[in-house]
Amino acid sequence: MISDFQLTSASEDILFPTKITFCSKGKLLVLDRPWIMGILNVTPDSFFENSRLLTSKEGFLKVSERMIFEGVDILDIGGYSSRPMAEDISIDEELKRTISTIEKIKREFPDILISIDTFRSKVAEEAVAAGADFVNDISAGELDPSMIELVGKLNVPYIAMHMKGNPKTMQTKTDYEDILSEIMHYFSNKLNLCKKAGIKDVWIDPGFGFAKTLEQNYWILKNLAYFKRIQAPIMVGVSRKSMIQKILGVTAEDALNGTTALNMAALINGANILRVHDVKEAKETIKLYKEIYP
Repeated sequence: MISDFQLTSASEDILFPTKITFCSKGKLLVLDRPWIMGILNVTPDSFFENSRLLTSKEGFLKVSERMIFEGVDILDIGGYSSRPMAEDISIDEELKRTISTIEKIKREFPDILISIDTFRSKVAEEAVAAGADFVNDISAGELDPSMIELVGKLNVPYIAMHMKGNPKTMQTKTDYEDILSEIMHYFSNKLNLCKKAGIKDVWIDPGFGFAKTLEQNYWILKNLAYFKRIQAPIMVGVSRKSMIQKILGVTAEDALNGTTALNMAALINGANILRVHDVKEAKETIKLYKEIYP
């Protein structure tokens, strides 16, 4: 059952939502238009080869600067690949990849917002201490029971994604009786847990490609507005994913056009944040969307 505080009025217009405010480390932020989260993978094995960055100044700092110039709102730093069947790495290796990256980006670009893409509470804690402003957790606390309680103490927003299993097993866990209601129930429980832990601001991510079949991904995207009943901004991450590759018969390298098409569909259906590899194209998509729905 979804508690009253998590539901908006059924008559709310999803195309003209009220202004959303939230805080990170005491700083008030306003989500009065769709935001762009830029993906920075400091990994050797992310599914999109061009997103694999070297932990060198010529790598992630150059890409960070380009994304900022193109209009990114948040840089999402990830050191653990969550692609299907991804290999596990140690916490120490994930820390090695991410913490120095965050520190160097914050030194060069102190005003940019950074999220740490991790399901491990130890990495989240050290990343926020190093300068991260958000915690983006693909497991919403399922893979580390300490995560939600920790984020409640960090004074930063929490991005909770829906997934079953882990990156190695998730594609075997795609059985649902009613996928929309089951994801809604999942987020209802997570928001209650976050509230009890003291987390003031939570974003939700339906988790495209995570424990979903191709058909289920498109059903969720088509019905994305269903989740607007939860009082939480919705983040959508479909950038260059297999749900595009399989339909169009292309590789990740050739999936930009498909990404743009699905990002527009996501915006029309109520997405508040687009998580992307390609900031310039996402910015243009939002600009055209705002011409239709100012």
